[in-house]
Amino acid sequence: MENVILKTTFSFPGQKSLYKGKVRDVYNIDDQFLVMVASDRISAFDVVLPRGIPYKGQVLNQIAAKFLDATVDICPNWKIATPDPNVTIGRFCKIYPVEMIIRGYLTGSSWRTYQKGIRDICGVTVPNGMKEHQRFPHPIITPTTKAAEGHDEDITEEEILASGLIPKDEYDLIKQYTFALFKRGTEIAGRQGLILVDTKYEFGKGTDGRIYLCDEIHTPDSSRYFYLEGYEERQASGMQQRQLSKEFVREWLMTNGFMGREGQAVPDMSDAWINEISDRYIELYEGITGEKFIKAENIDIARRIESNILKFLETER
Repeated sequence: MENVILKTTFSFPGQKSLYKGKVRDVYNIDDQFLVMVASDRISAFDVVLPRGIPYKGQVLNQIAAKFLDATVDICPNWKIATPDPNVTIGRFCKIYPVEMIIRGYLTGSSWRTYQKGIRDICGVTVPNGMKEHQRFPHPIITPTTKAAEGHDEDITEEEILASGLIPKDEYDLIKQYTFALFKRGTEIAGRQGLILVDTKYEFGKGTDGRIYLCDEIHTPDSSRYFYLEGYEERQASGMQQRQLSKEFVREWLMTNGFMGREGQAVPDMSDAWINEISDRYIELYEGITGEKFIKAENIDIARRIESNILKFLETER
């Protein structure tokens, strides 16, 4: 087994707080920088699984960095630098407590909801008679609350505005950004022979009052991709689509009786399965970016990460 990084406990100059998400550890440096460390943790059904995946953090961080750079003309984003393969450093933002999930196709959790006869998904009415993996007439936004722990919950635009989670003028701009980012992601994916099926975006407000795209973008943890070649034929014949996402992990868990429900135990994850997941994430990187994945040195990942962050902070402070 390769080495992995499951948690960090750094103490940086000016550090005010440390937030541990499902996958990322985020350090607040003097309300000036957010230092985001992409760990090798893996989550599914809003549960962090007990074993890490080699190189997963590097895959996520480097894909996100590439797509942040490729969409900066659409909306400002939080990224300042990527001083380490597992690290992005960005401007300090107050994150909105809502994740903007946008779907171009009826698949995943939206399909499971649809199968129950529900035709209103987060306040969006979807047509009768659709098939699994079918393209929506237009992409739809199905937001969720951003839970610090446990499961995120579906929420409608009306509920977001009525509860005051996000002011209307700011939400309208976030929606505009979401549609535009998804359009760009779809175009980039198409050039790689892929379909961007669905994804999520997170936004925050900077100290300058502007809205910024934050966190990751278009990674296999936040997005689902189909292969473009053969999509129509498979859809017409009722075959399952070839996916490029971490859906294979969810499917393995479901096959082994786990969907994150109370009382369910995470099935044992063998070394062989862990290595297969790692290989699949590297395949995802290369398929999404069209570039060869170069494995970073991982003898002492924590020391490498800490050293590279400190070098950045010393030059910026």
